[in-house]
Amino acid sequence: MSMQMASELRHLAPHEETETEVTREDQQNINTFSKLTAKLDDLELVYDSKKKEKEYLDDLVQELELADEDELIKYRIGDSFFSLTLPECMERISKENSFMDTELEDVQTKMSDIQETLQKLKATLYAKFGKAINLDK
Repeated sequence: MSMQMASELRHLAPHEETETEVTREDQQNINTFSKLTAKLDDLELVYDSKKKEKEYLDDLVQELELADEDELIKYRIGDSFFSLTLPECMERISKENSFMDTELEDVQTKMSDIQETLQKLKATLYAKFGKAINLDK
């Protein structure tokens, strides 16, 4: 057990200790809670990454607004760069921005659904086990 995990563990006071039988359903709820918590953590990383990418796109739009209309812009698609006119480039970035907005909304929806399920599981498990179970990060 790592030092960090050991420092996070706490002993229950004698009056807090209870002998509650863990049923198969309880164990499934605990496992589901654990899996959903891990999935939520992963989705938070995805959301942060996509949000940062969206910010880059917004910054790019601001930079391109300062560009000369006749100037060709090097636009990256995959591993290749193509020369595009400013209007073509702005149109592509606008589409990417819209796509990114949709992806961010999808990730937020998934995160909200998981958080709702976690709250229900947490209420169920705390109702049965009280302080004998710790479901907080």
